[in-house]
Amino acid sequence: MVDRSSRLPVAAFALLGIIWGSNFIYMKLAAELITPMQIVFFRVLFGFLPVCLYAKLSGVLRLEHLRHSLHFVVMSLLATSVYYYGFAKGTSLLLSGVAGALSGAIPLFAFVLAISFIAEEKASLMKIVGVAVGFVGVALVARPSGDSLVSSNLTGVLYMVGGSLSVGASFVYARKFISPLRIPAAALTTYQLGYAMVMLSLFTDYDGMANVWTDMHASLGLVIGLGLLGTGLAYIIYYYIVEKMGAVTAASVTYIPPVVALFVGSVLVGEPIGLLDYFAAALIFVGVYLLRRR
Repeated sequence: MVDRSSRLPVAAFALLGIIWGSNFIYMKLAAELITPMQIVFFRVLFGFLPVCLYAKLSGVLRLEHLRHSLHFVVMSLLATSVYYYGFAKGTSLLLSGVAGALSGAIPLFAFVLAISFIAEEKASLMKIVGVAVGFVGVALVARPSGDSLVSSNLTGVLYMVGGSLSVGASFVYARKFISPLRIPAAALTTYQLGYAMVMLSLFTDYDGMANVWTDMHASLGLVIGLGLLGTGLAYIIYYYIVEKMGAVTAASVTYIPPVVALFVGSVLVGEPIGLLDYFAAALIFVGVYLLRRR
């Protein structure tokens, strides 16, 4: 008989992939009513609350941690504000399934930045091929098209690339400056989201924000899907997976969201996603797979 406790990390792994993969349709729905910056504001607000509560109950928050606030501010920009804005803006211009497929390229950008700024990172032939294959997939998604629904492909892809570069840079920054601090992940995320919340509250235009409450699906997707689940609970689940299955296995969860986003966009929502888009997503998937091989 299989121990139920051994199934829980696997279930958490699948759940996290489904949550992150569903984020794109929620962003798409909200983008019809409010601006991308307002989406990010609400996402961080409702994501910060459960993470902060979890960190508080875990007893990992320390006043002395605040002496590292400069690092937390940098991470709040790279891994939260700029990253989320790039994805929210990109998703508003692209089909949600296509935007989700592009999110699978994050490891490609992270690797390029890592070999550029971290001396220990080496570029093997397999990894170079993986990056090349993955970027061909990105280029195919950004191809010119006469279809009015995807005429903004290039601009949307550039925003997605900007968000991917930002979160990729956050991995490099965290490895060089955050990891040596030995601060628990739940505390780091609380500080990261907290500083992002402060900065977003200063720079967000609040005009028209109430529009999102006029649509039940958009408001529930924003608060529950993007905030409570997609940001707050997702971080908590991720830490659990890292603890139970290891960081390398946990990082493999990035394979799931593109598939989920394509399924939701094409099958559930009925977006006109073509065969070439699926082929491009497959190339990104193969590129990331080759990148992770030793």
